[in-house]
Amino acid sequence: MEQRSPHTVLNIALIGDHDPQVTAHRAIPVALQRAAEAAELEVNAHWLATDSITAQTDLSLFDGFWCVPASPYRSLEGALLAITHAREQQRPFLGTCGGFQHAVLEYARHVLGWSDAEHGEMAPDSARAVISPLSCSLVEAHDSIRFVEGTLVAKAYGTLETHEGYHCRYGINPEFESALLDGDLRASGHDAQGDLRAIELKGHPFFVATLFQPERTALEGHTPALASALLAACASQP
Repeated sequence: MEQRSPHTVLNIALIGDHDPQVTAHRAIPVALQRAAEAAELEVNAHWLATDSITAQTDLSLFDGFWCVPASPYRSLEGALLAITHAREQQRPFLGTCGGFQHAVLEYARHVLGWSDAEHGEMAPDSARAVISPLSCSLVEAHDSIRFVEGTLVAKAYGTLETHEGYHCRYGINPEFESALLDGDLRASGHDAQGDLRAIELKGHPFFVATLFQPERTALEGHTPALASALLAACASQP
């Protein structure tokens, strides 16, 4: 597959409800810009508020999607529509923190057919809350991450271990983890305690989600590996 010319402009949809008070929301445009400059690409980041996304929204205008932290979103259904589009249309997708949680929820509902799957933050009494409170809250926490060899995230980092920051209270409900990971959804990273912290989809060119927030390092002058990997996947599309 031919790679696009160095002057290609990539349009990345940021799925979430923009709030300048959220550290990740300040960091993500910086992360994308740093990654674009390093790869000699041009990138335009477009905030798509979840309550602006409907079945009539033309999501084909975007080369890639980043589902951002700071949920609950104003529209759960809007966020899921964008994730479904990225998954079904084979468009590069990155989800961090809330994006991870909603990627799992979308997969549970629309791939596994669990129509009653819920996010425990919005529906804590649901019998099928596939996302539930973490046993230890990861708000302003840092931990080592061990990647599964051969995964997209391991290739992006070029190593099997890294150290990342979090601002997250919810993750995959252990009660449903084995069933969720029994098909195309695969575990790609775990923390020092062995808890799941990164996932990806088999058979998709780039569909990665993490509970950690790699974008935060952009505010410290670093180029996040996953921002670079997302843009590289976008640039290599036909």
